Amino acid sequence: GQGLSLNIAENGYRISVFNRHLNGMEENVAQDFVAKSEHREAMTGFDELVPFVQSLGAPRKILLLVSSGGAVDEVIESLKPLLNAGDLIIDGGNSHYRDTERRLNDLKTMNIDYLGTGISGGPHGARQGPSIMVGGTGYEKVSELLCRIASLDNSGKPCCSYIGAGGAGHYVKMVHNGIEYAEMQLLTEVYQLLRYYGQVEPQEIAGIFKVWQDTDLSSYLLQITADILTQKDGDAPFIDKVLDKAGQKGTGSWSVASAMDLGLPSSTISEALMARYLSGMKDERVSAEKKYNLPRQTFSGDKQKFINNVRDGYRGARIINHAIGFHLLREAKSINEWQEDLSEIARIWTRGCIIQSHLMGKLEIILESGNSVLLHDDIVEHLQSSTTTLKQLVAAGLKAGYSLPVFSAALNYYLGYTRGQSPANLIQAQRYHFGNHPFERMD
Repeated sequence: GQGLSLNIAENGYRISVFNRHLNGMEENVAQDFVAKSEHREAMTGFDELVPFVQSLGAPRKILLLVSSGGAVDEVIESLKPLLNAGDLIIDGGNSHYRDTERRLNDLKTMNIDYLGTGISGGPHGARQGPSIMVGGTGYEKVSELLCRIASLDNSGKPCCSYIGAGGAGHYVKMVHNGIEYAEMQLLTEVYQLLRYYGQVEPQEIAGIFKVWQDTDLSSYLLQITADILTQKDGDAPFIDKVLDKAGQKGTGSWSVASAMDLGLPSSTISEALMARYLSGMKDERVSAEKKYNLPRQTFSGDKQKFINNVRDGYRGARIINHAIGFHLLREAKSINEWQEDLSEIARIWTRGCIIQSHLMGKLEIILESGNSVLLHDDIVEHLQSSTTTLKQLVAAGLKAGYSLPVFSAALNYYLGYTRGQSPANLIQAQRYHFGNHPFERMD
């Protein structure tokens, strides 16, 4: 919350900041933050809720930045007796969209507005300008403020948009994070191929990524990955000191669950999630490595050609991952009748957020057509030129003994998507045979 508070104050707003008081653990947090800030004259700090709420002018506008789940409900319950009709609560955390809809309906009985607001960009984005996805009621009360603190796209327009009613803002942020999961896993698989199959050291991989950063592969995640791989811990690469157990806060699994509810494939996102779960089985993986002692081959051949193949395969897999994410958004938008189109969502993701990239800028234009990403002529051309390399890369990596869950998922999705006649007719025939389940005839 500190970064957003400074961002708000820097944009000319007077604000009150609150942090709970816990003896010996959290004492005078808000007051100390204000005292150390260069914008202290525009801020007042509190560790008691009643004077904090009383310091706000009507209609009150309160932004919550707490962990999702029960903590949000607890804060809202403590605020309810202190608020009046017309006041507004903004949940700026990663809440589940259904929780947001439940809270919105509850507060509606008190005529209190509620905005479920996805904010992406991490601490840096919060301070310098995040991407903001808004849903719920009362947006008109804070639209100017939110647009002032948001990042600006290449045309100077704020990366902030009202998506629609209910939990729309948090739903879009959830899918953003799902795409992010798969993008991170793809970079992890690229790193694995280069370092362990290609025998390229982290510093050199960082240099490769920096070259890619000057191409159509440019992205925030690629940039920070290059930075990470240059860092040292003593004489060793910093990356070698990080335990290989990836955490997650739930948005990836929520994206997969939502896709399942809608009957949609989420291949790259779900495999990225499964990879994180598998990484958590560290002790068992160590035991399995000793038991099986599988051979891991290394690459021998033209090193630069190998690096180029990894690059081209990565390009194709990224396009497919983004297509899967936007397909999920397209279906959710249709069902919920959200007002913003997918092109606008891509636009506010071009700057400020974790998945900002050169590709996102292209998708903003492509999605204006209203068609599926993978059916757009420009995308068809890109994939026709890169998927041959993707096939070769996946085959070589798997044969060499390296797990490539998201590369493989992207390729499988692409191959299934581009075949008009699938073998699923056999599944229907089986279902009919053992359970008399109905089927449709081709004729």
